Amino acid sequence: MIRVSDTLSIDDRALTERFIRASGPGGQNVNKVASAVQLRLDLAAAALPDEVHARLVRLAGKRLSQTGEVVVSAQRYRTQERNRAAALATLIALIRRAEAPPLKRVPTRPSAAARRRRLDDKARRSRTKQRRAWPPPEG
Repeated sequence: MIRVSDTLSIDDRALTERFIRASGPGGQNVNKVASAVQLRLDLAAAALPDEVHARLVRLAGKRLSQTGEVVVSAQRYRTQERNRAAALATLIALIRRAEAPPLKRVPTRPSAAARRRRLDDKARRSRTKQRRAWPPPEG
């Protein structure tokens, strides 16, 4: 079991990892060693609570595959172990974000001073534009 938080853990069997060759610079080693990792979390096997599952699907975005897996890739480091740890940390951070319920928006109103400033600015702008009119308005 991988502990995500005090109340949430993920079964190891829901995770699969695949090592692939990393792109980018790395000399001759980059063509020989599969140091990048693709970590896949099967959402059906993860047994997440429904609301966490729904938020995770929304947060995953393009990381969510058509088969219902969250795919996290890591290729920043030169070793498999560090890339594996980085991918797992990214996945855990994503699940923690999904675990936190969204904050409710509290509607606010502008203060009386803010309303007065807005109206004063509008009046000042109106006078500026009236002065630019040609020929000047009669009155």
